[in-house]
Amino acid sequence: MRAVGFIGLGNMGGPMCGHLVRAGFDVCAYDIDATAHARARDVGARAAGSAAECARDVEALITMLPGPAQVEQVWLGDGGVMDALPPGSLGVDMSTSSRAVGELLLDAARRRGIELLDAPVAGQSIGAQAGTLAIYAGGSDSAFERGRPLFEAVGDPERILHVGGHGAGYTVKLLLNLTWFIQAVATGEVLTVGVRAGVQLGKLYEALVRSPANSNFLERDVRMVLDDGAYDEAFPMRLVTKDLGLAVELARDVGMPVELTALVEQIHRRARVLYGDDAGEISAIRLYEDLAGVELRLTK
Repeated sequence: MRAVGFIGLGNMGGPMCGHLVRAGFDVCAYDIDATAHARARDVGARAAGSAAECARDVEALITMLPGPAQVEQVWLGDGGVMDALPPGSLGVDMSTSSRAVGELLLDAARRRGIELLDAPVAGQSIGAQAGTLAIYAGGSDSAFERGRPLFEAVGDPERILHVGGHGAGYTVKLLLNLTWFIQAVATGEVLTVGVRAGVQLGKLYEALVRSPANSNFLERDVRMVLDDGAYDEAFPMRLVTKDLGLAVELARDVGMPVELTALVEQIHRRARVLYGDDAGEISAIRLYEDLAGVELRLTK
């Protein structure tokens, strides 16, 4: 497999496209943003004039889009890629999307004789830039093996996981994100309560990291707040609340009451209202800082 199409060249997709070019794939790229298009050309991809043009004459097509509405439009809308892809090709949606849209894509792909994978990623923009993303693929064994060389170009081989049939990738990614956003709220609450109670932040943080309550979020991800006062604007709150809304929908679809999830979603929506659509994904902690009247910063 050499000829690959890539649609969606934002903070995640742009670096991923570059890694595929450097791995030796002949990449045709498309994005509605002209600046992103230019960056793709700069790393050696061929720029297509439309999504459909990007899908023609390729062996595999990857999409990395903001959400379900964009996934459905790009794949199935007017000028969509499903009708442009050659029969026998491989389609890979690496967006964080919904099972409902995934089912629409799968039905259309079967009619066209196209193999399909849902393969969302985790690792933030830093992982996309480093080529160390975790990938959670849903689909057939044969499609996963066809997609593996693409995944190895953009991800950590130890974290490229085939998690089940069609839709499983979307499900795992939504649950992973949900866990992360729950941890953001919990960390914000714990640190601000402790500081307001008079415990020095560095001492509290050290105790938590050395305790059974430690987590990857606490040990690594929250450090951008504690060290630099940064909230990770590379992944904005408009996408955070989109993902949390999809998690709530998933729980409803499978008949599970998720009171904690609903509360965590509302807290993030409150942060989005206060700080804006483009505020960073850890803005829930900023919300707790403002409520407590403190800045959570470790002294250097």
